[in-house]
Amino acid sequence: MKKLLLFCITTMFISCNSSAQKKEDKKPKTFKVIKSESEWKAELSPEAFYVLRKAGTERPFTSPLNKNYKEGTYQCAGCNTPLFKSKHKFDSGSGWPSFDREIKGNVSFSTDYDLGYARTEEHCATCGGHLGHVFNDGPKNTTGKRHCINGVSLKFVPEK
Repeated sequence: MKKLLLFCITTMFISCNSSAQKKEDKKPKTFKVIKSESEWKAELSPEAFYVLRKAGTERPFTSPLNKNYKEGTYQCAGCNTPLFKSKHKFDSGSGWPSFDREIKGNVSFSTDYDLGYARTEEHCATCGGHLGHVFNDGPKNTTGKRHCINGVSLKFVPEK
């Protein structure tokens, strides 16, 4: 019984020092497009401001871009940087637009622990707007990645 109690106490102390409580050393990133909060609020819808500037999440299955399968490019709704191509979009069933890859150099990544575990967060590399998260449960026949993106953070530009 004493061994079991000692094991439980040891496990509790180890779990209290988990990576979920460690914060990444976040140095401020410099982006090409820098605006004040009031400038962003004036330019974006309240929903887009909440997602792009406050790292919010839109409700699943609410974005018209989730079921958009037209050819074109998905741009940042904040600064028009091309982020994803329609040929890399797939229906993940998650309720958010999903892509198996980004346009290289136009998306930056960081780690967040908001839910108590590490997730890879995606941002527009030009303005720093929050886009969503990337997971390793995407199509196995391509990249294996699922870029789960808030539709309100995107603007779709059809092919000409």
